Amino acid sequence: MTTANDKNRFYSQIIKLVIPIVIQNLLSAAVSSADVVMLNYVGQSSISAVSLAANYASVLFMIYYGLGTGASMLSAQYWGKGDLQPIRAIQGIAMRFSLIISLCFSAAAFFAPQWLMKLFTNDAELIAIGAEYLRVMAVTYLCWGIIEVYLAILRSIGRVTVSMILNVMAFTLNIFLNAVFIFGLFGAPKLGARGVAIATALSRIIELLGCIIVSWRSTDIKLKFSYMFLKSKLLFQDFIRLSLPALVNDLAWSVAFSMYSVILGHMGSDAVAANSLVVVVRNFGTVLCFGTASAGGILLGNVMGENDMERAKEYASKLMKLTIITGAIGGLMVLAATPFVLHFAKLSETAMGYLKVMLLINTYYIMGAAVNTTLIAGVFRAGGDSRFGLICDVIDMWVYAVPLGFLAAFVFKLPVLWVYFLLCTDEFVKWPWVIKHYRSGKWLKNITRDDLFAP
Repeated sequence: MTTANDKNRFYSQIIKLVIPIVIQNLLSAAVSSADVVMLNYVGQSSISAVSLAANYASVLFMIYYGLGTGASMLSAQYWGKGDLQPIRAIQGIAMRFSLIISLCFSAAAFFAPQWLMKLFTNDAELIAIGAEYLRVMAVTYLCWGIIEVYLAILRSIGRVTVSMILNVMAFTLNIFLNAVFIFGLFGAPKLGARGVAIATALSRIIELLGCIIVSWRSTDIKLKFSYMFLKSKLLFQDFIRLSLPALVNDLAWSVAFSMYSVILGHMGSDAVAANSLVVVVRNFGTVLCFGTASAGGILLGNVMGENDMERAKEYASKLMKLTIITGAIGGLMVLAATPFVLHFAKLSETAMGYLKVMLLINTYYIMGAAVNTTLIAGVFRAGGDSRFGLICDVIDMWVYAVPLGFLAAFVFKLPVLWVYFLLCTDEFVKWPWVIKHYRSGKWLKNITRDDLFAP
C-alpha cells in the first residue's frame, strides 16, 4: 500500500528530473524553431530544403537515442544497485557503436549529399540547397555521437542538471550563430541554409568541449575512451540483448516517420513547408510529456535496480496519470499557438491552408504520442523490455502507416490533408496493445547482475 510519504517522494523525485529535461527539450525545440523562423525571411525553398535534410539527422539522432536508451536502462538499474564499474563499461560499449555509426553517416553526408536529398524530394532547387547543408553537417555528426552517449549516461544516474547546462550552452550558442550566419551579422557573410549548418557544427564542437570539462571535474563517471576497452562478456551480451531492439525500434520508427516527409515531399513544396512549421510547433507541445516520460524511465530504472518492484509498479501508475495530464497540456499549447503561427508564417496561400488544418490535427495527436512514448520508451525500457516496442512499432509504422500513406497519396491520389490525417492515426492504432502490455506487468524486471568482472 502506498503511503503519503511514498507519494511525496515520487513527485519530489520526478520534478527534480523533469524540470532539467523539459528545459533541454524546450531549447532543442527552440533551435529548430529559430532555424525555421530565420529561414522564413530567406525564402520558402530554404525552409523546405533544411526541413527535408534534417530528416537525415533525425534518423541518426534516433540511432543515438536507441544506443543511449540501451545504455540508460542498464545504467539506471546499476546506479540504483550502487555499482559503478558496470556503468563505465556500458558507456564504453555504447561509445564504440556510436563512433562507428557516426563515421558512416558523416561520410555519406560529405561525399553523397545530393543522393541523400533525392530520397526526400525531386525538386532540383531543394536538392541543391539541402546538399550544401548536409555537407557542412557531416562535421557535426562526429561530435554528436560522443556527446549523446555521455549525456545519456549522466541522465541515467540522475545528473540531469549537468546535462541540461551543457545543452543550454550549446543551444543558446546555436541560436546566436544561426542569426550571425543567416543574416550576416557582425561582418559575417550571409549564408542562408548553409549558415544554419555552420552554426550547428560550431555549437556541437563547443558542447563536446563542455563534456570534456565536466568529465575532468567528475569523480565517478568520466568521458574516457579507455572505457571502450573494459571487457565483460555478460554485460556486452546484456547490452546487445536490450539495446539492439531499442536501437532498431527507434531507427525503424524514425525512418518510417521520415517516410511521412518523403510522401509529403513528393506532393509539392507547399505541403513540405507547412509540415516543417507544424513539426516545430508539435515539438514545443510535446516537451513536457516527453520530459515526463524520460524522467519516469530513469526513476523506475533506479527503483527496479533496488529490487523494489512494488514501488516501481506504483510509480508507473502515477507516471501514466501525469502523462495524460501533460499530453492534454501539450495539445492545448498547440491550439493556443495556432493563431500566432498563422499570423507570422510567410507561406503561399495553399501552404497556409495546409498549415491551419495540420496544426488542428496535432492538438489531439500529441496525446497518442505521449502515452505510447511514456510506456514504450519509458516504463517498458526501464525494466529492460525493449523487444515489445520493436515489434509494436514495426507493425504499426511499416505494415500500417507507411503503406497507407503511399496508397492514399500515389494510388488513390487523395488530397494532401487527407493523406496527412491518415498518417496521424498511427499512434492511436497501437494503443490497445501497448496498454494491454502495461497492465500485464511483464516489464517489471531487475536486469542487473553480480560479479561481472570477476576473474
